[in-house]
Amino acid sequence: MVRMADVAREAGVSVMTVSNVLSERLPVADQTRARVMAAVEALGYEVNLTARHLRAGRTDTVAFVVPSFHDYFGELADKIAPLIEAGGRHLVLERTSASPEHEMAALSVARLQFYDGVLLSVAGLDSDDLERVSSSKPIVLLGERDVPDRFNHVRLANEEGARLATAHMIEHGSRRILALGCTLDTTHMMPSDRRIGWERALRDAGIDVDPRYVVPVANFTSADGRDAMLDVIASGLPFDGVFAATDIVALGAVAALAERGLRVPVDVQLAGFDNLDVARFVPPGLTSVDANHQGVAETAVGLLQRQMEGRPAPAEHVVAPVRLVVRGSTRGGA
Repeated sequence: MVRMADVAREAGVSVMTVSNVLSERLPVADQTRARVMAAVEALGYEVNLTARHLRAGRTDTVAFVVPSFHDYFGELADKIAPLIEAGGRHLVLERTSASPEHEMAALSVARLQFYDGVLLSVAGLDSDDLERVSSSKPIVLLGERDVPDRFNHVRLANEEGARLATAHMIEHGSRRILALGCTLDTTHMMPSDRRIGWERALRDAGIDVDPRYVVPVANFTSADGRDAMLDVIASGLPFDGVFAATDIVALGAVAALAERGLRVPVDVQLAGFDNLDVARFVPPGLTSVDANHQGVAETAVGLLQRQMEGRPAPAEHVVAPVRLVVRGSTRGGA
């Protein structure tokens, strides 16, 4: 392996001069710089960027740690990446599969030394787990969890989004609306919060809340949505609307309804949550709660950049607003 001392010998300068040229810490005469760079090229010397960055206390890298690379998180990463790159840094993705152990590992001292900051979408850790995190590195948390006050945190207006979607279907004639992918279990905050929004819309309209209409799914896949929807149809439970906790679950519901000859939105209105790109292209177009990817990305990156730049400020807990995008799967759509 070629060493810096070899470059110095080739160029006829000191090791310190080579270091100054490569690090650009101190001015070096143009002629000397040219000799050093010629020696670097001739010998094939490779700068150890990792070591240099660690010594400088900056890695020019930000981690986005997510449960998966699919669907919502993939689209959110697409919004975050250009914002990070505009600040002269690179974005690295890590996947945790919603494992508390993997999420905690991403926040360990050993892992954090490789990043200038971390955006972590929390899915497995709870507030007590996060209290044990000890790091001076910038961290911003995303996701539908309660987190300690000391962390900057961005989450969605889940209740309001679910209320908007359900109220829209009620306004256009549905009275027996499933909450597909939601849950009565309050330990799972996203599907629980969206179920609460569904309940609010029903109560506001004077419709009784029947727990039989809350239909959980295992993993929020389209296959889970399809299977759960088929089970409801087979059970004979009457329904004329479906609020799906995510667009991906809604896609499974679309398939199941079509298999059983139920027309959307004539027989059953259907709305999802996230407004993924695919929602525009599923016939007849999926009405969905827009999860505000751009706003979430800008808010989270802004909070992280403030920390990375050393600007002191109290931690913020931001609830990102949402809106309903109406398409052909509900009767008020195009």
